[in-house]
Amino acid sequence: MLVSMLRSSVKRASTAAGQVGPFMLVLVCAALLPVLAGSEPTSSDERLVSVTTPAGVTILAELADTTEKRARGLMFRESLPKDRGMLFTFPDPQHWTFWMKNTRIPLDIIWIDRNRKIVHVERNVPGCNRTDDGCPQYQPNEEASYVLELAAGMADALKLHRGVKLQFQGLQ
Repeated sequence: MLVSMLRSSVKRASTAAGQVGPFMLVLVCAALLPVLAGSEPTSSDERLVSVTTPAGVTILAELADTTEKRARGLMFRESLPKDRGMLFTFPDPQHWTFWMKNTRIPLDIIWIDRNRKIVHVERNVPGCNRTDDGCPQYQPNEEASYVLELAAGMADALKLHRGVKLQFQGLQ
C-alpha cells in the first residue's frame, strides 16, 4: 500500500515537473512518510527552548506559548525521546491544571515558578484515552508560570524535585 501510494505521488510529481530526479523522489518520500505513518511532521516554526538542570543536562523542549499550543500539548504523540519535552508558558502565575486527555504516553509533569524553581512534580502520569471528559486532573499546590512535560521517569532520572532551579535558554 505504501509503495503504491509513493509511486502514485511520484508519478503525479513527475507529470507536473516533466521528470523525476533522485532529489524529487527524496522530497516526496520525506513529505509522505510521516503522514502515512499516522504522525504529524514537526512544524518548521516550532521553537525549541533549552532547559538545563543543575547537573548540566539539557532537555530540548518544544515551546507551548499560545492558547492553541497549550491546549494540544503532547496529545496524540506515540513517543517522546528522553532528551525532549514540552515547556508551557503562561501569561500569569496560577495553579495551572493539566490533564492527559488524548495523550498516549505517560509523562512527568513539572510545575515551575516565575524564578524557574520547581514547585511541584507529578511523576509517571498515565495517558488517558477516555472519550468523555473524565480524565484525571493534576494541579500544583503553588502558583506556577511554567510547566515542563517530560517522558515518564525522567524527573527521577534527572533528580528533578521541589526546590530545584532550572535554567532556560531561548526564552525571553
